[in-house]
Amino acid sequence: MTSRHTTAARALALTVATGLALAACGGGTGAGTTPGAGGAGAATGKVSKIKLVAAEYSKDNTAAFWKKFAETYKAKTGVDLEVQIVSWDTIDQTSSTMIQNNNAPDILNLNAYASYAKDGLLYSADEVLPASAKSDLLDAFVKSGTYNGKLYGFPDLSSARAFFYNKAIFAKAGISAPPRTWAEFETDAKKIRDLGDGSIGYGLPLGPEESQGEFSMWLFNNGGNWKENGAWAINSPKNVETLQFLRKLTDEKVTQNNPGKTNRADAFNLFKSGKVGMVVGFSPLAGQLDQEKKVDYGVAPMPTQLAQPQTFGVTDYLMAFKKDGNQEAVKAFYDLYYQKDQVNEFIKAEGFLPVTKSGLQFFATDPKLKVYLDTLPNAHLTPTDDPGWDKVKLAVQQNLGSAVGSGGDPKAVLDALQKQAQSGS
Repeated sequence: MTSRHTTAARALALTVATGLALAACGGGTGAGTTPGAGGAGAATGKVSKIKLVAAEYSKDNTAAFWKKFAETYKAKTGVDLEVQIVSWDTIDQTSSTMIQNNNAPDILNLNAYASYAKDGLLYSADEVLPASAKSDLLDAFVKSGTYNGKLYGFPDLSSARAFFYNKAIFAKAGISAPPRTWAEFETDAKKIRDLGDGSIGYGLPLGPEESQGEFSMWLFNNGGNWKENGAWAINSPKNVETLQFLRKLTDEKVTQNNPGKTNRADAFNLFKSGKVGMVVGFSPLAGQLDQEKKVDYGVAPMPTQLAQPQTFGVTDYLMAFKKDGNQEAVKAFYDLYYQKDQVNEFIKAEGFLPVTKSGLQFFATDPKLKVYLDTLPNAHLTPTDDPGWDKVKLAVQQNLGSAVGSGGDPKAVLDALQKQAQSGS
């Protein structure tokens, strides 16, 4: 995942988001109207080469994996696989331009697919995904990759969030165990604040990088959701209550200054510096902490208002564009990628989590991943299956933080986001 994930904290460029929003509102991308770009007759003939545009998760591993994969694919199929690795900073713009110019890749690695599925540009799983691969995918990711009853977004790797805490700060504040409820969490955050040595109770990132991710963790643990019964529910009572709780934390000064302008990376850096007692994180953060060896930390399930803690999951997708004669070559790509020695080794190298049931078994021997693996099969995801999500996500990133700023009104902010989501559907 990015790592937004690097999945999940990428702010879309405004121009790209606007283009995706047009697709979500029925304007379409226009990419399916030219021969060779896809359509009902796309699966005819054969091709000698297909192209993959893939996101760069890490400089050390991504390109190396796909280079070796292309060699194996060529040896197995006789078809060349051209690989273009693109930074997460520019892949939205790059892929959008390619598709609008009727030059879509055969396979695209991205964190959004539904607007392209809506425009009829993508193969469904029934057309290109081997049955054995589809049956092995975790149900949560099948659901997030399904648009209008068909699976179009095939997951490549995943991440899930968990609750990180600083053991040294906990000991100093007299906290014996990580909080299990919101009430315990608030009490602990105050104890850390009251140490009086500059310690921060909770690192709250509601800035424009990935505020939808932070808010998701809290609203899922209050019984809320982005959509209910197929309709937008951004300003539901549960969600308003959640944002009011986060505003309360700010008012009580148990967070860092200006949480509405703090990005996830900033909160992580505060935690890594030893100043923050608690933060929501994921496995790549643990990897950084292990490497730096400056903070003695623990990882626990999220404090919750419910009977069981919930987690926020993120996945990116390997979607397939319909192009003349490429169906069999694309199907062979997925047949190879979802082999256990391919998909799981890629995920392991990049430091993320599995997307398959067999992957859960593959990673089960790593005790540091247990807290994520236990919750991953039931993880909640943002509604990437809605073509309008990209537009809604951008609006959330730009506006949610104002609810915890000076004079901010959580209900008014969510009401405005709800209205915008409904008008853009």
